[in-house]
Amino acid sequence: MKRSPVEDCSSSSLSNPFMSLALSIREYFLVTLTTHPFVSNSVSKINTLLLYVNVPEKSLLTNEEFVLSSTAVVVTLIIYYVLFGKRHRRKRKVLAEELRAAQRQVHVLEEQLFNAKIEDIMASTPTRKNSSSQQPRQIRIFMDGAFDVMHYGHMNAFRLGRSLGTYLIVGVNSDESITECKGPPLMNDEERMTMVKGCKFVDEVVPNCPYIMTSDYLDYIFETYDVDYVVHGDDPCIVDGKDVYASAKRLGRYRSIPRTEGVSTTEIVGRMLLMTKHHHMRHKLRGRGNSVGSLSGLSITGGGAAAVVGGGMGVGDEGNSSDDSDNEIHNDDEEDDELSVFTASQYNDGERIVIGNQSKFLTTSMMLRLFSAGVKPPGEGMRVIYVDGAFDMFHCGHVRFLEEAAKRGDYLIVGIHGDSLVNKRRGSNLPLMNLHERVLSVLGCKYVNDVLIDAPLAITQEMIASLKISEVVHGTESDDIGAIDERYKCPRELEILTAIKSPIDFKLVNILARIQKKQAELQRKIERKKKAEREWFNNKYDQKVQNGSK
Repeated sequence: MKRSPVEDCSSSSLSNPFMSLALSIREYFLVTLTTHPFVSNSVSKINTLLLYVNVPEKSLLTNEEFVLSSTAVVVTLIIYYVLFGKRHRRKRKVLAEELRAAQRQVHVLEEQLFNAKIEDIMASTPTRKNSSSQQPRQIRIFMDGAFDVMHYGHMNAFRLGRSLGTYLIVGVNSDESITECKGPPLMNDEERMTMVKGCKFVDEVVPNCPYIMTSDYLDYIFETYDVDYVVHGDDPCIVDGKDVYASAKRLGRYRSIPRTEGVSTTEIVGRMLLMTKHHHMRHKLRGRGNSVGSLSGLSITGGGAAAVVGGGMGVGDEGNSSDDSDNEIHNDDEEDDELSVFTASQYNDGERIVIGNQSKFLTTSMMLRLFSAGVKPPGEGMRVIYVDGAFDMFHCGHVRFLEEAAKRGDYLIVGIHGDSLVNKRRGSNLPLMNLHERVLSVLGCKYVNDVLIDAPLAITQEMIASLKISEVVHGTESDDIGAIDERYKCPRELEILTAIKSPIDFKLVNILARIQKKQAELQRKIERKKKAEREWFNNKYDQKVQNGSK
């Protein structure tokens, strides 16, 4: 009599102890799970749903079918992970390594391109008489200026100037010469010198330069500092009807660089004169007063922080420092609807005088890359120092503090808080410079190795581990107010928090106080300069359009 396959399997399993053990385990597994309350409840709910959609009773799910199908799914997922999951993880790891290698290669190619450019400049530059053939050839560039209220536009000019050679010397005009020509500067000699020395694109600084360059002084610069080229912006520099750099041009030792468009000291001072929030948000102006957010409502006493937080109110604000006060401005003119960020205005006899306009500086990824040139991750075993803050209106107090912080380790990371966070903590129209502007300013500092953009207020343990921070540092002088317990709670508990004495007592409020004293004078100067700037830009681009149409 012929036997069925099931009977053959049963008889073979009985003769094989391993098969018998496997069947026993399977039977125990099925019995245990099928009788479990969770399985019974799940099957009951599923069958109820199936009956609701008119599934025949003979097709309903059994406990055993539910257990077997669930087990099959789990086993399949485990097998897939064992066979393919690690492969995907390995693939991601390989791709991440390839990306890091590509980034290193880009850095190498950028350095090669820079070196090739330097070689071209050296080849086209005549050899100096006193130069030694045994020393590396340098192309020495000279720039000069007042650099009052120095900003990232000045730093970009230094970067462009240095790109024309290998060594940049910057002459800083003296207080006396600036005062004689256009009135006293806001910053004194020492403060302006600190800012220029702190720029990573500057190799050497010459103090007490005259505001108006003469042929004799240029000859002195060429001879004393072995300068190859004098560099200036592409805007004309005419004094008494004569080109200041005419002699350098005759000698073929003059180079020009494009002006950093969209930013100027005039525009930045205008933001401080008109303490509004227009440089952070776009809104319709509603209401008109004699002054819109002028410094006349600012209370600055003894360098206190009240000026920064509670100031910036117009004459008609009546002490209301709420966030909505800057939006309670009305103007019936349709053109006011087009006013956008960085727009600040005053009214003089019914006529609007625009002092601070929208920042037209375009922060591209290329600009960030140019300012980040040479930035490398910290090496193994390096001591990483972290400082954070707003770094608004990057000034000499910031530079001196960062210099001291950098001395505490091998690698300095600066965290820069976002606009909304700074405004929430400081109020008024602060920060005066937006996040991108502040990032470029800090990136241009020679004591900074890297920048954390839009840094969180509270420093967490995950952040410390990710950035490999060895020590968190803060100074004794700050524009922020309030307790810092929550902000530095984690580094304090880890015993890596250090407070260092700020080298100088200089804060944003000091700049605001100086501007308040000269408000009327500065407003007249800004009106004149903005008119001259508009004429220069219009002439520049009108010429380009005319040349393009020929």
